[in-house]
Amino acid sequence: MSKPRLVILPDLFGGKSPEWLHYYTTILESHFDIQYYNILELAGISPDHDETSIHNQFLNDGIENVINALLVYEKKEIAVLGFSIGGTIAWKASLKGLKVSKLIAVSSTRLRFETEVPNCKIKLYFGEKDLNKPDSKWFSDLKVSGEILENENHQLYLQQKNAFAICNNLR
Repeated sequence: MSKPRLVILPDLFGGKSPEWLHYYTTILESHFDIQYYNILELAGISPDHDETSIHNQFLNDGIENVINALLVYEKKEIAVLGFSIGGTIAWKASLKGLKVSKLIAVSSTRLRFETEVPNCKIKLYFGEKDLNKPDSKWFSDLKVSGEILENENHQLYLQQKNAFAICNNLR
C-alpha cells in the first residue's frame, strides 16, 4: 500500500532544504511520501534579500505565486505541514481548491487575519511568547484547534524537541 502524500512548506528562509527540516522528515518519512517545496523559488523571490524584503515580496504577490504553483503540482489529496508563512500559504491554497485532508501549521501568525476556514482537519501550533499569534477569540470564532507551547517563541519549530510533538499529530 502506498503512503499518503505530505507536502512541507517552510518559512520565509526555507530555501533548498533547511537543516532544521531534517527533524521532521526523519520522523515522518516512514509514514508519508514527502514532497518539500522551496517556496522562495515558487514565489520567484531571491533568497539574497533581507527578511523584511522577502516578507514584503510574499505579501505583494509571492503567496499567490506559490498557491498557483501548488494548484498545478498537487492534483490529489494531500496532508500539509507548513511553517510560518508556509502554513498561511497552505491555508489560503486550501481555500482556493488545493485538496488538503489535514493541515498542520506551526507559527503561522498571519492566520490571525483569516476569517474563512478550509474544509479539512486543522491543527495549529504557536509559541506562548509569540506576540503575533492569534488571540483566543480568533480560535473560538473560527472553531479551530490550536496548541500553545509554553515558553516558546515564533521559531519554536527550529527545535528538535518541538518537532517530535508536532509530528505526533501527523502520524
